[in-house]
Amino acid sequence: MRLFGRTALAAFALSAITVGAAHAATDPAATINSFYAALRQTMERGPQLGAQGRFDALAPAVRQDFNLTSMTAMAVGPSWATMSPEQRQQVTDAFARYTIATYADHFAKNDGTKLEVGAAKQMPYGTVVATKIVQPGGDATDVSYLLRRQGNEWQVADIYLQGTISQIANLRSQFSSVVSSGGAPALVAALNRKTASLVPSAS
Repeated sequence: MRLFGRTALAAFALSAITVGAAHAATDPAATINSFYAALRQTMERGPQLGAQGRFDALAPAVRQDFNLTSMTAMAVGPSWATMSPEQRQQVTDAFARYTIATYADHFAKNDGTKLEVGAAKQMPYGTVVATKIVQPGGDATDVSYLLRRQGNEWQVADIYLQGTISQIANLRSQFSSVVSSGGAPALVAALNRKTASLVPSAS
């Protein structure tokens, strides 16, 4: 199976990231608003920054604003329990680099895309913030963010494309076959290859 098909890639790409944005620890919707405001700034500077520059600019925010360890563990699934601490860290780091590289590749310039933040809804498993990505031609994609509180901050735990397609569930179906055939090293290698295809010097 080809690792990370179009749906998974789109789910990553439609996630917003922030460059030095302030956190809204008590308001998930305000946090996503902050993500989108910073993403617009990144897109404005995208051509001047280049792929590596965008990667470097986005890396601190992604590592801070997304619960990457939890997301990686959920995406790997039951095999996570069999991995050593070192393997878990290696997989998480590779997952983080791939996530950052995907953002750096997809949000390369300001093309007139509008980022709209809607209502937040408390759920038993976290708070879901609804947003729309509106293309210049008017086509809109619904993207919802699941956020959970971690200490004093809200962090993204999952992303839902068109309201129902879970990024984590999509990736788990792809990760499982890679881990089954080659364990953690194979997954790290696959993630690194994808990262290098987006930002060659970032893997």
